[in-house]
Amino acid sequence: MRTYEVVLVFRANTTKTAQEKLLESVKKWLGDAKVKKTEELGKKTFAYPIKKETEGNYVILDIESEKGIPTDFEKRVFIEESILRHLVLKTN
Repeated sequence: MRTYEVVLVFRANTTKTAQEKLLESVKKWLGDAKVKKTEELGKKTFAYPIKKETEGNYVILDIESEKGIPTDFEKRVFIEESILRHLVLKTN
């Protein structure tokens, strides 16, 4: 079983309901991967502007998967305008 950590940075002006709806979509994009834990870090100020934004909402997902992260996951995240940045880390 492989474990991953996915860090998502949402635009600061994204509403709570829109962010939760988008998180559900992200979980569907992960396919058969199991989300063990979702941690919301809240709004943080950036060290430098990202897409003309100076702050964003951080969310960390701890994931377990047999097959790994789907290949089209990154493409779907890039298309979504409410997500400023993302990072996928393999933890073991």
